[in-house]
Order: sequence, then C-alpha cells, then structure tokens
Amino acid sequence: MISTDVLNRINEEAGLNTVWLLFEACVKLTESTLQVSRILKKPEELRTKEDLAVLAGCVDTVQAMEKRKQKREAQKRKLEEVLDEPDELKKKIKLLVTAVQEARYLVIYSGAGISTAASIPDYRGPNGVWTSLQSGRAVSATDLSEAEPTLTHMCIAQLYKEKLVQHVVSQNCDGLHLRSSLPRKALSELHGNMYIEVCTYCTPNQEYVRLFDVTERTSLHRHSTGRRCHKCANEMRDTIVHFGEKGTLEQPLNWKGAAEAAKKADVIICLGSSLKVLKKYPCLWCMNRAPHKRPKLYIVNLQWTPKDDFATLKIHAKCDDVMKLIMEEQGIEIPSYDRFKDPIFSLATQLRPDEEGSHTRKILAKDNSGSVGTILSGGWYGKGCAKGRRRKKITA
Repeated sequence: MISTDVLNRINEEAGLNTVWLLFEACVKLTESTLQVSRILKKPEELRTKEDLAVLAGCVDTVQAMEKRKQKREAQKRKLEEVLDEPDELKKKIKLLVTAVQEARYLVIYSGAGISTAASIPDYRGPNGVWTSLQSGRAVSATDLSEAEPTLTHMCIAQLYKEKLVQHVVSQNCDGLHLRSSLPRKALSELHGNMYIEVCTYCTPNQEYVRLFDVTERTSLHRHSTGRRCHKCANEMRDTIVHFGEKGTLEQPLNWKGAAEAAKKADVIICLGSSLKVLKKYPCLWCMNRAPHKRPKLYIVNLQWTPKDDFATLKIHAKCDDVMKLIMEEQGIEIPSYDRFKDPIFSLATQLRPDEEGSHTRKILAKDNSGSVGTILSGGWYGKGCAKGRRRKKITA
C-alpha cells in the first residue's frame, strides 16, 4: 500500500510536470506566432517555400492575424477625413435643400465640428481633443472666450427665423448657439454651457449667465464654481456634463425639449458630430418606430459615423461650406455676427463687488477687448477621456 506522503509527492510532481508542459506549449505558440507574423509582413513575392510551409501549418493563426489586420485597417479608415468631389457635393446639396424646404418639422443635431472654424478643436478629428489624448499628445491651451459664432451658427439661427428649422440639439458647451441669437426655447445644450452656473438649492433652479467661462475650478465629478447664489447664499455649480456623468439639470440641457423635438421631427440634420455619444440616447432617434416611420436622417461630417448606414444622405464636407451653399440655393442672406447684438450681454448677471476676485478668466466685452485673464482650457475642456476604462454613472 502506498503511503500518503508518497501519493502527495507523486501529485506534486505530476502538477509540476503539467505546469512545465503548459509553459513549453505557450513558448512554442509564441514562437510560432512571431514567426507567422514576420512572414506575413513580407511581400508575397518574397516568401520562400519554407515560409509557405509554415503558413500552411498554422492556418488558424494566419486567419486570426488577417482578421485583426482587417479590423485595424477598417478602424483606421473610419478616422480618415473624406471630402466629396465638387460636382458630387453640388448634387447632394440640392437633395438636402429639397429636404429642408419640404420638412414639416426639422431638427438639427450639432457637434464640435461646427465650432472648429472658431478655433475650438473638435474631439475625434485628426487633431481633436480625444485623438490627441489617446495618442499621448498634449492638448494645446485655448482661450475659449475669443471664440465667436461661426457661419454655421449664424445660418442655423437665420433658418430658425425663417421657420425652416424648429429645434437645435447641441453637444457643445461653448455657448455659441446662444450667442448667435438662437432663442433658448429652441435650443437643448445637452452637455451644458460654459457661461452658465446654477443654484440647485433654489426651486426652480436659479440660473446665472456670466460673461466669462465659469468652469475654471470645475472638472469631472467636481462642479462647484466657488460662488454663491444671490438669493439663498448656497454654493453654485456649473452646468457641464462630462463623460461618465448623467445630466439631470432642466436648463440649459433642456432634455424635455430635445425629446419632444425628436418625436415631432420628420427630418434630422446632423452637423459636425461623430455621433458616437448621441447614438447612445435612444429618445433622439425614434428607434422604437418602424424604419419607414422614423425621421429622415441627413449627416454632414468628414469622418465615418455609426449612423451612416441609417442616413438618407451622407455629405463629406465642412459644415461652413455646406451651410453656405444651402443658404445660397434658397436665396437666404447669411447674417454676420454682431458682438453689439450678442444676447449674452443682456442675459448676463453681473458679479457682485465681493465676487470680483472669484475667477481669473477673460471677460467678454462688446468692443472685443475684454479684461485680461489667463489663457487656459476650461474645466470641461479635454476632461473625461479614460481610454478602456468604464466609470460608474454619476448624476451631474
């Protein structure tokens, strides 16, 4: 009869042998994979008979590598910026103009791409904020208070006045739609506005529009601006919704207005958005309806979007170029931005004497001079990018 000690020793040796065999198998697999990888990098005409024999003996590895390569190339193509040829663009513009004129209820979804002409970087373009951060490049400091409404902002505001556009749903925090004279009732700023701080202790919330970027002290999950409500003296917060947060403020987010507009819409035009965030909001796409009962979707963006396959028309062009052609086709004059008529000056609440030192940001002025402040990115700008990490949703 074999003793317990002997059995234990046999089991230990068997276990060690198993581990060693697994280790050897892993080493061989790694060596085989590296060999296959080196061969696949060679041009086909330079592969030897020995190379072809190795590939023939590692069919599964070759297929897996080819599949990964195709996936990488497809992802790379999605990031490329494409421009339609002039003749093709003209044809597409005529189709888009027809859609604008025939629409009963037209809604525009705008993204960072409509503000690049104001020197505000987008997010997922070649030099975008997220693209730079994910590739290890620094995001350059930008004085956001220098930005003014672009041609696209002014066209949208004019189309609203002409009753051709009924509502605008924006992902941007730069406040340029508001400054273009688009009425707040026709605007949903889903991710907040850098010029607005609110007191959530007051019912309804007390809102303060400022002439400077209020996000200097705020960041992801930290929203206190350091100033206090003039009415109840409680701390105020910014209105920015960062990645990983869920926006619950009634204004300026105006989710109710956005959802109602999406329900009424028969045409949706997406301008300058990758739609990678907006696609996650089911209420904006009426996906509970049969395909033929959903709004017709028109997309203007230089890069691929996850909604391209659902679009009636995709235009690869810069937003300003497209909007200029749309206005010309309809004979509608494009208004110029006039700082003296910027509604932010009439909406703004002035700082009290004891609040004068509560920020160091440049203050907007009608003569475009403004008091000097530090040139920094806002608390919302370039924040919330955590590649490959999932964050628990937090109410903002």
